[in-house]
Amino acid sequence: MTASVVLFTSDLRLHDHPPLRAALDGAEQVVPLFVRDDAIAASGFGAPNRLAFLADCLADLDRGLRERGGRLVVRSGDLVTQVGQVVAEADADEVHMAAGVSMYAQHREERLRTTLEAAGCRLLVHETVVTALAPGAVTPVSSDHFAVFTPYFRHWSQRQLRAGLGAPASVRVPEGVGSQEIPSREAVSGVSAGLAKGGETEGRRRLTDWLRGGIASYEEHHDDLPGDATSRLSPHLHFGTLSPVELVHRARAVGGPGADAFVRQLAWRDFHHQVLAARPDAATADYRTQHDTWRSPVTAREDVDAWKEGRTGYPVVDAAMRQLRHEGWMHNRGRLLTASFLTKTLYVDWRVGARHFLELLVDGDVADNQLNWQWMAGTGTDTRPNRVLNPVAQAKRHDPDGAYVRRWVPELAGIPGAAVHEPWRLAGLDRAAFDYPDPVVELSEGLARFRRARGRD
Repeated sequence: MTASVVLFTSDLRLHDHPPLRAALDGAEQVVPLFVRDDAIAASGFGAPNRLAFLADCLADLDRGLRERGGRLVVRSGDLVTQVGQVVAEADADEVHMAAGVSMYAQHREERLRTTLEAAGCRLLVHETVVTALAPGAVTPVSSDHFAVFTPYFRHWSQRQLRAGLGAPASVRVPEGVGSQEIPSREAVSGVSAGLAKGGETEGRRRLTDWLRGGIASYEEHHDDLPGDATSRLSPHLHFGTLSPVELVHRARAVGGPGADAFVRQLAWRDFHHQVLAARPDAATADYRTQHDTWRSPVTAREDVDAWKEGRTGYPVVDAAMRQLRHEGWMHNRGRLLTASFLTKTLYVDWRVGARHFLELLVDGDVADNQLNWQWMAGTGTDTRPNRVLNPVAQAKRHDPDGAYVRRWVPELAGIPGAAVHEPWRLAGLDRAAFDYPDPVVELSEGLARFRRARGRD
């Protein structure tokens, strides 16, 4: 009886899963496998919020498989070793998996292919599982990837995406392949109190609600901080409980300006993945160096600590950082503001901020996180590398009544309206009563320092 293995990585779903469909079409029995990879744990990427969300995803995936007569096999250790052992136990001829773009994913694929071929087993890697369009599917004439989003999006929009796939009706798993217990969220310590629930079932529920309601007003309200008018589907895209191909198809079926704006954001995600696939070192090195001499960790320590704790004295920055700590998630406008403040106003290395975000973000994706940080720091693909977002002006624009700030900075709850964005300007304010710090730096001072550093005096 023929058998195949499906190695789940960032694609923890049953709907629209090309590797699973191919394995089921080509073999009588299939082992759905997830390996808790020691290398990822050792790298520090296994942050509590993502581990808790992952536990939800694995439990939900196992339930879905059991409803179809199968089960999820979970192993821990070196991924290549564990896959090889499962292949031997199942006497499998093929292993199917989704393509990845990070340097680690590329090296993992190389190691796995070499090991499996030596054992007489084929590795089949499937594109458009983690992204809607494969990295490298569209390229400019003179390069292996697009470095600017607008021309990329134009070509991306002209490509026809593959059709979506339904979930399988049944999955038959060979006997004798052992599995560890499915991890539980409760076993993970240090999880953000407001962390959302994970899993394909929850992701599909959120998607349905989004398509029925929020997407229609997305173009107009996606930057509305207190309105919280984004989809909040990014954790499900990161863990692959939702298919980006399906999201594009279903959003386009809804139609309208809101759907168009949402699809554009999905294209941004693909854009970052194609950049990282072509330049894997952009996860840690400047994509386009500005020859920055960032402030030293010693000199900037107090400012960085204040930024992490949400005590910079700039209410909208602090509100966003506190949302991050409480939910393991942050509104996209907040991400832009906090990143600009750290890199441009405090002139701190973008890698410091990217590392902190990865410690807390449930959707902490290497491609999106690192390249968005580089975009805001001016070392990435932004065509205006010296742009600086003024947190006060931005707050008045995107949180005009101060509701977002008062939600996350309760010590300022008594300050009415937009005045909450500049508490230092209020005459007679009792600072001790509000227990809120003065700004760590004047905006004009931070801007002047940044311009001097970039040679823009």
